[in-house]
Amino acid sequence: MKVAVGSLNPVKIDAVTQAFFALFPHEIWEVEGVAVSSGVRSQPMSDMESIEGARNRACAAQRAFDAEYGVGLEGGLHQIGEHFFDAGWIVVRNRQGEEGIGSTAKIMTPPKIMKLVKQGMELGNANDFLFGATNSKQAEGHFGLMTKNTITRTQAYRDAVIVALSRFLHPHLFEN
Repeated sequence: MKVAVGSLNPVKIDAVTQAFFALFPHEIWEVEGVAVSSGVRSQPMSDMESIEGARNRACAAQRAFDAEYGVGLEGGLHQIGEHFFDAGWIVVRNRQGEEGIGSTAKIMTPPKIMKLVKQGMELGNANDFLFGATNSKQAEGHFGLMTKNTITRTQAYRDAVIVALSRFLHPHLFEN
């Protein structure tokens, strides 16, 4: 079965592949990424904006490949009190238009990084600048850099995709 991922980022494609094979090991999955627009700011600044971006990516990817499932992954920042947190949001959509939504854990984003983000820099670029990394958003990402790769970006997204897919494991619980 075909799964379309609304991104060409290898970390995101790998996370989706791992999640589908973990939950449905007896199926044959063809997971393919496609460049699509999120329709939101390049650095979403709320959970709702991140979910909207993930939904837009899932729909566009699914249409591009006429896939069984479209998957959108959108990272973003969210303020709680005086602190900012990074989280990735996932929308998985099937051909019937049913959606599963999940998120990564939230990780506190340091003030030095937020200062750069508030000046217009994307989180990945701010991480690269302060950690001396190169293109970290296609590798360890904020999660990996902050946890010394104890939790990688791939792991965080894989788990979030599994959470989003849980809706399809128990469809009877979602019937009206």
